[in-house]
Amino acid sequence: MKRKKRRRRLGRPADEGAYVCPSCGEQIVIPLDRSQGAEQRYVEDCPVCCNPNVVSVEYDPAWESPRVSAVAE
Repeated sequence: MKRKKRRRRLGRPADEGAYVCPSCGEQIVIPLDRSQGAEQRYVEDCPVCCNPNVVSVEYDPAWESPRVSAVAE
């Protein structure tokens, strides 16, 4: 009996998100925690350039993945 090959899902795991640092332009991958609410905002230093960013995470059941963005503080 032949088994079907499973296709590996491309993309990011559901518990990770990414944004581009507004100061240095690097893509930053962050862990996500849905239990903190549908709309989250917090300050996090960029691990590359150390500048503070206000990170926004938004969840909506209609979206395939959460929206993650950042602006310089």
